Amino acid sequence: MIKILLADDSLLVRAVLRDALTEFDDMVIVGEATNGEEAVTMTEALRPDLIIMDIIMPVLGGLEATEAIMARCPTPILILSATMDETDVKLAFNAIKKGALDVMGKPAGVTQENREFIERLAEKIRLLSRIRVIHHLNRPRARRVMPVRIEEGRSRSILAIGASTGGPKAVMSIVRTLPSDFDAAVFVVQHISSGFARGFSQWLNLECALPVRLAEAGDIPRRGEVLVAPNDYQMVMAGDSLQLLDTPPVNCCKPSIDVFFSSLAEAKGAQTVGVLLTGMGRDGAQGLARLRESGSATIVQDEKSCAVFGMPKAAIALNAADEILPLPEIPAAITRIFSH
Repeated sequence: MIKILLADDSLLVRAVLRDALTEFDDMVIVGEATNGEEAVTMTEALRPDLIIMDIIMPVLGGLEATEAIMARCPTPILILSATMDETDVKLAFNAIKKGALDVMGKPAGVTQENREFIERLAEKIRLLSRIRVIHHLNRPRARRVMPVRIEEGRSRSILAIGASTGGPKAVMSIVRTLPSDFDAAVFVVQHISSGFARGFSQWLNLECALPVRLAEAGDIPRRGEVLVAPNDYQMVMAGDSLQLLDTPPVNCCKPSIDVFFSSLAEAKGAQTVGVLLTGMGRDGAQGLARLRESGSATIVQDEKSCAVFGMPKAAIALNAADEILPLPEIPAAITRIFSH
C-alpha cells in the first residue's frame, strides 16, 4: 500500500485528489497538510511513501518545505503547479533542485471527471514512491571505466544528453559545468510532463553559463548553445538540421531519446558524445548503442547515483557504454573527451 501525504492549501484540490486516489486499491491518503510547515511536521510523524506538494502555499511554500523535508526526512516528492506561469514553473524546478523528483501541472479547474490527469498521476505515484530518496554526500562511489575510443584527429562537436525520472536535476548538474566557450553544440532530451519543457529550458538557462532554449524545427547545431527537445514531438537530426515530427510515441515517450540518438548516429555519429542518465524503462538504450556503433563516445550514469537505474541498466546490457560513471564524475569525463 502506497502511503500518500497531500500538501495543498486548496480544500477543493485536496478533496478531488483524495476522492480520485482512493479508487486505487494500492494507495491510501495518510494525511492532508494545508501549508508547507504542516507538510514538514506531518512527513516526520507519518513517514509517507510519497508527498504530493503544491508549489504555492501559505506559511511555508512548496520550495522551502521540500528543502526542509529533504534535510530532515528525505521522502519522494511530486510537485504540482497550478499554472504554467514563469514564476511558478521556476519555483517548481527549484524544488527539484532541492530534492523533489518530478513536476506535473494541475489541469485548469481540477474536476473528478478529469480521468486522463488522474490516470497519469496514479502512474507517476507508483513510479516515484518506489524511489529511495537518500543523500550521497561523501559516499565512496564505485567506478567502472572502459577505455573511451578517442582516435587521433577525431573532432567531437555534439554533446547529446538523455534523461527521464530524476533527470532535470542531473541534467542541470552537468550542463551548468560547461563553460561559456564550450566548443560543441548541446542537445537535451528530457522526459517531462507535457507543458513543462519550455519551463525546464528557461530554468537551465538561468542556472548555466551557456544559452539554453527550446529547440525549433530547422535549428542547426551551434557550438556553445543548448537546445532542449520540446514536448509532444519527436526530435530528429536530419542531415545538418533538426526536424520536429508529430509521429507516435516510442517507448511510450514523445520525445523519445532512442529516436533522437538514433538519428544522431546516422547523421553525426562520429562527431557525437552521448550521455544517458537516470530514468525508468529502456528509452535511450538502443539509441546509445547505435551511437557507439557509429563511432560516438558514450557515457552512462552508474546505479548508485541514479534516482532510477532503468535506462542506464538497459544501455549497459546492450554494451552501449564506453564509460559508466557516478553523476559527479561525468562533467570531467566530458571535458576530457572534448579536449581531444
